[in-house]
Amino acid sequence: MDLHLNRYIIMAADRLPAESWQDQDVNNCISLAKSSPISILKKNGLLQSLAAGVSTKEPEDLNQDLKRAQEEWDAVESIQPGSTPQNRADVFIGQLPSISFNEALQHFQTADLSAHMKNIQVTASRTGLFAITRLLFGPPRLHRDLQEERNLVFAIAQCSFDNNERVHTRVLQTVYKKLTGSRFDCSRYGSHWEEVGFQGVDPATDLRGTGFLGLMQVLYLIMNPQTLPLAHSIYKLSQHQSQNFPFCAMSINITRITIQTLREECLNKECNRRKQVVGVVNDLYVAAFLHLYHIWKTQNKTISDSGLVLKGQYFKQAAGVPMGAACATSYAN
Repeated sequence: MDLHLNRYIIMAADRLPAESWQDQDVNNCISLAKSSPISILKKNGLLQSLAAGVSTKEPEDLNQDLKRAQEEWDAVESIQPGSTPQNRADVFIGQLPSISFNEALQHFQTADLSAHMKNIQVTASRTGLFAITRLLFGPPRLHRDLQEERNLVFAIAQCSFDNNERVHTRVLQTVYKKLTGSRFDCSRYGSHWEEVGFQGVDPATDLRGTGFLGLMQVLYLIMNPQTLPLAHSIYKLSQHQSQNFPFCAMSINITRITIQTLREECLNKECNRRKQVVGVVNDLYVAAFLHLYHIWKTQNKTISDSGLVLKGQYFKQAAGVPMGAACATSYAN
């Protein structure tokens, strides 16, 4: 049982038909015209070409009009992500470079998270006989040199989305572009977020249970070349006519499972063996999402089954062994 997380991933993967790993995210739900920021239209001269094609003004008047138009476009583009006009869906944040998981993680490693560290709960609360039994027969303690990394995971799970933090916005936009195939950023607020599985016009409202860790783990899934095909397959299934489900909302639920599993100390032995915490937590997230995908696709699950599937996801490994029992018995082997 020492390698039960790695076996969990491998065994679940073996149950998938080979072609499922070839599914590609080919449906871009937003047209180029809607997703193009003003800066792109300016660069390719589209606005100027349209104006020139219908204008009957003299060159001097035309130059004045273009100058005023240029100033207006520049003023629109200067809107910052933190601003909140009456129509929030009209906020454009410009073109931001995609961000890797490691770059985003480095941001949190160097950020001041002291306020969040005060609120973290690193282990589940236990009292009475259960606490004594856990102490005698439960999982091993996490190595001291890994406790800081574990605490960082819990602190990220306490962080809310910050419109004024560039890294937060880059992560969110990277998720959108990777899933939809769009080359351009989208508005910070709007119904387009529902296309990738958030439950409203503001993705930040879905992160209440997992904090920013909910975005970090889906970022890991889509930015890792080894798991990107799986991400595309799951996203494609989430768009199915009858088996559809909100991709990002489901991902956040799986992140909630990984947080609780880490808090229950079920990952301590694997973390100690691999001498890392973030990697183990991410592998559990991927394995859980893969297992859910397999169940959803092969058993023709629908959104009405999501509650039962997620509960089963928490207690079962790919081999069918209750996760809690596996954690409790593996330490004696």
